[in-house]
Amino acid sequence: MPAELLRVNGQSPEPDLLRYAADFITRGSVIAIPTDTFYGLAADPFNLAAVDEIYRVKGRPESRALPILVNSIEQAILLARKAPRKFLRLAQAFWPGGLTLVVNAAQRIPLKVTAGTGRVALRWPNSTLVRRLIDEFEGPVTGTSANISGFPSCSNAEQVMKQLGARVPLVLDTGETGGTLASTIVELTGDTWRIGREGAIPVAEIEKALA
Repeated sequence: MPAELLRVNGQSPEPDLLRYAADFITRGSVIAIPTDTFYGLAADPFNLAAVDEIYRVKGRPESRALPILVNSIEQAILLARKAPRKFLRLAQAFWPGGLTLVVNAAQRIPLKVTAGTGRVALRWPNSTLVRRLIDEFEGPVTGTSANISGFPSCSNAEQVMKQLGARVPLVLDTGETGGTLASTIVELTGDTWRIGREGAIPVAEIEKALA
């Protein structure tokens, strides 16, 4: 069965369509959603069967952790174990937006989500649809890119359908995301930080925010 392709207004998502999509996540399904960078795979990070399904859908090695999308700094802090001060400075400077922060994971996050590392990657995308979907689901969702591991990231629903149309039940379509770069990843450990991947936010801006 090919995925259902559901057209949604990205700027003003229809409440009934958001409820419909959130219901898939509640039932443990993995769905493809647009973010402000590329399309991602949204599932309940606390549902281990759903987490297993993401790895299957992507063909992703289980040694690679899954990022989590949030819709507030407060929600992110609940997923971190003692968020360092630099976490707040960067989150306040660049969220919502193309910055992923890697911190020690709160104990409630399944070890499988962190790939056994005890570390979690958190991001608040600059996307009305993602924010509202998280509200509707009443919790954070996974945010790994909606592609087969090793294949290009997808900036529109047609690309997602080509790669994953036979592997997920639902793809939300808001057209092109306009994303050309993945999020910048900053890894925080205590007072130290390092760039895990340069992307949408230049390193110089990170350095300036932390100066």
